[in-house]
Amino acid sequence: MPTVMPKKEAIARSWHLIDAEGQILGRLAARIATLLMGKHKPIWAPHVDTGDHVVVINAAKVELSGRKMMGKLYRTHSGYIGGLTETRADTMLRLHPERVVEWAVEGMLPKTKLGRAMAKKLKVYRGAEHPHQAQQPQALPARKKES
Repeated sequence: MPTVMPKKEAIARSWHLIDAEGQILGRLAARIATLLMGKHKPIWAPHVDTGDHVVVINAAKVELSGRKMMGKLYRTHSGYIGGLTETRADTMLRLHPERVVEWAVEGMLPKTKLGRAMAKKLKVYRGAEHPHQAQQPQALPARKKES
């Protein structure tokens, strides 16, 4: 059987809508990364971006399992000496919930130009409203919360 090489013209991109309310961050990020990479499609290839667009709403209501709310740290560096800033997950979720979801997903994507192109197809919003109604995103059913 010959190996299928997907062409740009053959890739059909759809839009998915995911409600993050009450979902665990890591499991949600893994599901989103799979959609962005296109691994759920039969034409997936590691060297081609075959993924779909994903819209995430209610990012402020995502949950973290275990003691991560107090123990998980987000680190940024300004580039200057002593410019390391550490922010706890509870503060980050309160101030920038979009970044929490985006960074979790980007950590699961390839660290290449292809991964950056995949990350551009992710749209995350704090509340329930989003400006992508014209694209008619299909709502994905929420997975049951596992504990």
